[in-house]
Amino acid sequence: MDRDPFTASRPANERRATDERFMAAAIRLAMRHSGITGTNPSVATLIVRDEKDGQGPRIVGRGITALGGRPHAEAQALREAGEAARGATAYVTLEPCAHHGRTPPCAEALVAAGVARVVSAASDPDPRVNGKGHAILAAGGLEVQPGILAGEAASDLSAYLTRHAKNRPEVTLKMALSADGCLGVRGGGQVHITGPVANRQTHLVRARHDAILIGAGTLFDDDPGLDCRLPGLAARSPRRIVIDPDLRTPLDIGLVRTAQTTPTFIVARPDTDGEHREALRRAGVTLVSCDTDAETGRVALPELIDDLGAIGILNVLVEGGAKVGESFLKAGLVDRLILVQGSVTIGEAGLKAPIDLEEAKRAYRPTRRYRFGADDWHEFVRKD
Repeated sequence: MDRDPFTASRPANERRATDERFMAAAIRLAMRHSGITGTNPSVATLIVRDEKDGQGPRIVGRGITALGGRPHAEAQALREAGEAARGATAYVTLEPCAHHGRTPPCAEALVAAGVARVVSAASDPDPRVNGKGHAILAAGGLEVQPGILAGEAASDLSAYLTRHAKNRPEVTLKMALSADGCLGVRGGGQVHITGPVANRQTHLVRARHDAILIGAGTLFDDDPGLDCRLPGLAARSPRRIVIDPDLRTPLDIGLVRTAQTTPTFIVARPDTDGEHREALRRAGVTLVSCDTDAETGRVALPELIDDLGAIGILNVLVEGGAKVGESFLKAGLVDRLILVQGSVTIGEAGLKAPIDLEEAKRAYRPTRRYRFGADDWHEFVRKD
């Protein structure tokens, strides 16, 4: 097998630095299709070789999991690279697949293309892969370097990894907190806590999720659009889910009026008014039946999340109010937490958030912190 000098002749520390540089680029590329690859993860592949011209290694092929999940990133990158893939290095953000489907495994495609070396990031927990992809590569005579920037790749693949680890969608709870730890004013409707920069970041987060969920209280108080309003990303708006067990959602509210164009689900008890249910269906709403607690009347969230996973939803962004947020936290379903603290002070009339920054730091592991205008953006993940 031809060997690219890049794969063998460079000092180990230099090669490691180069590996991390190209893997970081692959991880950034994979983010472009986050949330729009169906039940498959958004994976990226870069084919890199040194053309012996003294200019250092360069990318000769790029690939990213296509919309809906097929074709895979490796196949697209190999197609773009052509013969230049022979003797080159492939950077893949997730272990190449090893199972036969409509197309041969990506691991076999890399061997057949004559790639000399494969650098991968996150391991694939799918039992059809889970080490088998790397084994195919090694048996084919390729050098395999796993685990490069594995943590960074796993962060962006977390919904896919959660599905395999917990057999349910990943849940992210996002809340905007005032300077005094409030979500809004009791009975006072919507309060603008964060500024335009943080708000745009929120829309980017929406674009990376399969679904966004709120409670009926937020629906009635705010009449939100729950869409992605960034230029060019309107089509990336998530499916909208409202928890309304008593089915009080009126026909003239915004989410119902736009249900024909943006998939909209309302979670309600099956014994609610049949005539109103039928009117909502005619408007384009999908009704999801739910179990409720006999004492509190609240929806059984673990069962609901399982049901959402059964229809192909990989991750859910919860943007509900205090009650919904508290319910998800108490149910132990919050995998990722985003708290955005603004500079606005609400005062005694404020509705306290179910979790504040100090509590979040004790219960979750901080991962990122940003400053967007006057707002502090904090991200956390579960410790387990």
